[in-house]
Formats: sequence, structure tokens, C-alpha cells
Amino acid sequence: MNDEPDRDPARPLGDAPEGEGAAERDSEPRPGRPPAPGEQAPPVHPQWAPRGSSAPEPTTPLPMPEGPPPASGSPFPPSAPPPGPPGPPAPPDLAVRRPAAHTRARVPGWLIPVVAAVALVVGLGGGLLGALAYDALSDDPPAGPGYAGDGLAGVDLEESAPLAAPGSVADVAQAVLPSTVQIIAKYGGDRTGASGSGWVMDGDGHIVTNNHVVADAAANNGPIVVIDHDRNRYDAEVVGRSPVYDLALLYVEDHDRLEPAKLGHSARLQVGEPVVAIGSPLSLPDTVTSGIVSYLHRPVTTGDPKEASWIDAIQTDAAINPGNSGGPLVNQRGEVVGVNSAIATAGGGTMDSDAGNIGVGFAIPVEQVRVTADQILRTGKAQYPIIGARVTTGGIPSGDGAEINKVDSGSPAERAGLRKGDVITHVDGSRVSDGNALIVAIRTHQPGETIELTLTRGSEEKKVKVTLDGKEG
Repeated sequence: MNDEPDRDPARPLGDAPEGEGAAERDSEPRPGRPPAPGEQAPPVHPQWAPRGSSAPEPTTPLPMPEGPPPASGSPFPPSAPPPGPPGPPAPPDLAVRRPAAHTRARVPGWLIPVVAAVALVVGLGGGLLGALAYDALSDDPPAGPGYAGDGLAGVDLEESAPLAAPGSVADVAQAVLPSTVQIIAKYGGDRTGASGSGWVMDGDGHIVTNNHVVADAAANNGPIVVIDHDRNRYDAEVVGRSPVYDLALLYVEDHDRLEPAKLGHSARLQVGEPVVAIGSPLSLPDTVTSGIVSYLHRPVTTGDPKEASWIDAIQTDAAINPGNSGGPLVNQRGEVVGVNSAIATAGGGTMDSDAGNIGVGFAIPVEQVRVTADQILRTGKAQYPIIGARVTTGGIPSGDGAEINKVDSGSPAERAGLRKGDVITHVDGSRVSDGNALIVAIRTHQPGETIELTLTRGSEEKKVKVTLDGKEG
């Protein structure tokens, strides 16, 4: 069946029609916390940038009402009366798009739960799930130097944090910049059409970035070049990638000069904690920005219906711009806690022009990197969990939960006794506000895990156990 939602990725958020879908996901972080009822979310954009652009253009400011004229020295000509009392400001155009290559906008953006009517197939980024069986990943790794039969246990991970104690932004930058890289990849027929960021995961030449940075090059056997902190250039190849989680793992054969970063734990983050974002925004390598953790477990999605990604995101106000995609978000000890991936923008511009940082950025938790990288190292593929049910999405969330519209035959949902009309309110005890939040909550788990769903059926509340199936993606 078609696993993709039927919607316009560039539709303004407020105009999104209501749709149906099926909820799924896979990950290691905890289930996403729902947004407050009625919460509106601005559009989000993955942050890789087209090459060849000149200086960055300013972000379009939010509409602001004009204040009353000054008491003296009025700037208006004598024949023009002063304006009346200002009306309310016009709402910003909150559209969801992906980064652009050259002048064509690529579908970017992390779309927050309320954003669109997306078919939520539990596991795939929107669409109809169908009765998907758990496709177990092969135990035998594919041949090639970039793979490891033992997964993360078989590579040389950095054991110690760069800083023994929390340091300043300058301390963190000095410690992590040598592990951050710029990535140049083919896009739209141009061998250097896409510019993004990444970071060295281990001492064996593996580099983490966003899937959307290298997807076009990977699909068309295009070149991918990694440029390190000292401006050394390396040819890279894709070991594996996950469109569902927007992650890709690259391999550089000549990696002796690459310095690995230390993987931290986003689960230990607290709202208000300082963080640092590093990358190559607008093809400006080694750019460092700082801010705080603004929110944790923000249900967010990005991409077009064919390759949507749903993430239990870390929200930050550290400046993230086109080209930051794939770069590390790090804590005060210099440990990687997330992968910078998207921003919300006001003005609805493309990634070539108006779209830019407004202090709302999103990162993929490093726990998801651990899960996906481990799968890719072992098999070259990644999986995400599915339950096999469709739920209503889109519009303003009521906060009442996710209503099931259909249960697929032979699916985990059917085996667990779920029915059309059931409203799922909690996943493993954590509340879900709508279909989008349910998808993100499920995707923080892995295929084969058993989760507990709390649901209402009429006036009755029930708890059911569901063992997740899996699908490649």
C-alpha cells in the first residue's frame, strides 16, 4: 500500500485540512510530550544549504503593528492625517518546506504535530501502513570496510568527554570544532549543489549527518566530500541512511586525521540548560552559536509525504540556519547530545532567501543516533516500528488523544485488540495529545519491543499491550 500521506508540504499551517494516517516510529528516546491543547507550531526547515549562494539574506521579520505617531515632530506630511489606533498584527505565514538546492526549494522542515493532515502510519513518515510484518534485519553484515558486525560495540567510540567539567562556550568550541566537518554533496545535477554539516562519530572513519544532506547524491551515485576543521578534503561514501529519522552514516577510508566526538545523553538534558550548535551555515564552516534547551520531547516532523521524518526533538534557541543540518548540538562538557536538523521560520520563504533562524531550532536526540547507527553498521539498513493503524491528524489538537480510524488486518494493532474509534491517550504512561504525538511516541521505541497503550472506548478506559513490528526506512 502507499505509505505516504497525501498533502501539500508547503501548505500554510493554519490552512492544513484534516487527514488520516497511521502511527509508527522507532528510536531510543522516551515518548514525546504532547504540546499544550491549541498550540500552534511554526514551519520547520532542515538546515542544509545550496552551494554557490552569496551572502545570506535577512530573515523576514514578523509583522508588527505601527505604534501611534509621536506627540511632536510627526513624520506624516501635512495633508495626511495620522493613523488611527493600530489593529492586531497579521499572523505570520507559517509554511513547511525543506532546504533548497540552487534556486529550487527542497522539501525541508520539521513540522510540529498540529501542522498538517498527514497520514500517520505508525512507523513510516505518514501514509497508509498496511499489514506490515516485522522484517528482521539480517544478522550478517554486508561486505565493506564501513560496516561492523557488532554495531556500535565494534567501532572505536570516544570514551571520555572533552571537558572534565562544564565549560564556557569558548571551551566547548575549542574542544568540539576538530570533530565537526562540512559536507559537500551532489544535488540537482550539480556536483557541489548541497552543503551541510556532520561530525565524526568514532575513530574508524564514520561520520553522522542528516539524510536530506546526502539523499540526492546517494540516490544518483553522486560525489560526497567531507572537509574537516583543518580544511583537509576526503571522499566519503554512504554506509546507510534512514529517511524516517533523517539520519545518514558516511564512511571515510583515509580517516587517520579525523578526531572523533564523544556521544552524550540527551535524556539527561534539562530545559534551560546551555547548549552549543556547530556547523557550516550558508557554507560558512566552523560556525559556533549558543543558546539553551528550550523544550524537550517536542513532536516534530519534516519532509515531503514520500520521505517524512518524525522526531522526538530537542528544541533550542541556539541559532541554526541553512547548512547547519547534520552538525552537532553539544552540552557544556562538549558531548554530542543531538543532531541539528531543522528550524521553524516565519514568513514562509524558501531556504534560499527568507527562511532563517528565529530562535526555534530542532535537533534529533543522540539516543536515536545510537540506535540507527548500530543498525546501519550491522546491516547497512535502518528500521522503524509500526503498529498497523491509522489515526486522525491535522488541525488544532484537542488534547484528548489520537483516534483510530482503521486497524489493518494482521497488524500488531489488530492482534492487541484495537478497534476503529478507540482513542489512544497514553503510551507507556506518557500522555499523547493527537495523532502526530502518538507517531512520535511510538517511534522512540524499536521493532520487537512491547509498549502499553491506554485508550478510551466509549466510556470505558482500557490498557493494552502491543508488540511492535518493524519496517525498513
